[in-house]
Amino acid sequence: MEIINDCKVCRIAMVDNGMPYVIPMNFGYTLADSTITIYLHCANNGQKVEALEKNNRVCIEMDQMKQLITGEHGCDYSCYYESFIGMGNAIFIDDASEKAKAFDVIMKHQTGQENFTYDKQVMEKTVIIKIPLSDYSGKKHSAPSQFV
Repeated sequence: MEIINDCKVCRIAMVDNGMPYVIPMNFGYTLADSTITIYLHCANNGQKVEALEKNNRVCIEMDQMKQLITGEHGCDYSCYYESFIGMGNAIFIDDASEKAKAFDVIMKHQTGQENFTYDKQVMEKTVIIKIPLSDYSGKKHSAPSQFV
């Protein structure tokens, strides 16, 4: 959860006409009974919406490079990083009340603030994508002092 909390952008991978398609998106998330649910928003038309309507299986990824590790030779270089990957099925949310709650989750994660209001006309033109993750993992390559 620490990795997700520190990230503001996730990449969502999907299949579009038999080809991989990956895009970065702002997100919010919830955790309930060890199920992480990612919430995304976008315009109600476009390539990602069309691709997800055909195949809703997705992979999400987020990461942060914490520090470059230098060395004498190119092969000595590395980095300290954190990453998170999850798999799930994208679900479009149509209910206005549920959309507003999802927007609240996104805004809280992005800003740390609550109690936003949303324009009804904008909400009608916006798609909320809900992705309950069926499988996920996180990985860290941290400086030795961070293992204590």
